Amino acid sequence: MGTVELTTEQVLRWRLRRQHLDAGAAADGPPSVVALVERLAGVQAQVPSAAELAVALRTGPEGPAALRAAHAEGRLLRTWAQRGTLHLLDPRTAADALALIGSARTWEKPAWVREFGATPAQVAQLVEAVGELLSSAVLTREELTAVLAADPRFAPLAEQLASGWGTLLKPLAWQGVLCHAPAPGGRAAFTHPAHHSPDWPGLPPVDRAGPRLLTAYLGAYGPAGLDRFDAWLSRNSLRKSVLKGFAAALGDRLTTVTVDGAPALALTEHLDDLAATPTAPPAPSVHLLGPYDQYVLGPGTKATEILPAAHRTAVSRTAGRIAPLLLVDGRITGTWEQDGPTVTVTPFEQAPPAAALRTAAERLAAATATPALTARVATA
Repeated sequence: MGTVELTTEQVLRWRLRRQHLDAGAAADGPPSVVALVERLAGVQAQVPSAAELAVALRTGPEGPAALRAAHAEGRLLRTWAQRGTLHLLDPRTAADALALIGSARTWEKPAWVREFGATPAQVAQLVEAVGELLSSAVLTREELTAVLAADPRFAPLAEQLASGWGTLLKPLAWQGVLCHAPAPGGRAAFTHPAHHSPDWPGLPPVDRAGPRLLTAYLGAYGPAGLDRFDAWLSRNSLRKSVLKGFAAALGDRLTTVTVDGAPALALTEHLDDLAATPTAPPAPSVHLLGPYDQYVLGPGTKATEILPAAHRTAVSRTAGRIAPLLLVDGRITGTWEQDGPTVTVTPFEQAPPAAALRTAAERLAAATATPALTARVATA
């Protein structure tokens, strides 16, 4: 069998369906929020409202409440995962991602120790102490910091432990002893993953976690190369030999394809669906996606097939902010902002067809259960 040759248009239309943005992803209606989060291999939840919008656009206006309930009931975990940012993940995907991120042991690198002031030995002691503290309890950030600061081993780290950035807590999450828990009043609170979720499987061996997570990634954001998977997961902190080992372990479940002539990896089970995807859509597919949407975070803002390099700074802004997106046929062609009932779209170049933009605004209004929104195109 020769190499499967695909076009970028086919790949983007396939991703839209796989990510439940275009019709055809599920014949029996939208997925449950847990199934959606699993399909996306996690939803960034650094900004909770952004995660809720991403889910609502794919499942409907009941999505945000269902997302909060799934977290409260332990069917989802909220923890520091991909790229060190907070994500909502199903327990198994969370365990796989954390095992891989933790395997890089970034907290043992001299630059990390110099910047944050905790030695590898102190982090190891924190893992043991916090794992015991949270094994059957939920503690707010203030409560956890107070208990740890009373221990002479950790008193010098009190300021870092209290930081809202969670720098010293991230290595604990990556080693499977801490995750976020719902707390009264919206305060940050933590517990052990096993206490939060009856489905927590514990951290698996890296050689099992890697092939599973790579499969999940390619199922939503493929075809793609191993470097893109690594950038999505850990900002390229895994060794190339380790990544190649994950691919080798999948054997014939992976196939090398070409996308406009460039090689990429795809799951073999998806080849027929990819190849059957029409190159030209019957009508423009226009979406208004929220900030920090997984559609762009999965491949990354450097993925020029969805975001031209010349417009990257319009999407990837200062302090790590990712703008709300105008999507046309799977490509990011602008940004938008909302002021009351008006959505102002700023296209990079050509504005999308007016009728398609109105439909996207109606979809956004329906997803968020708000009164009708009016979309307007910003003038230069």
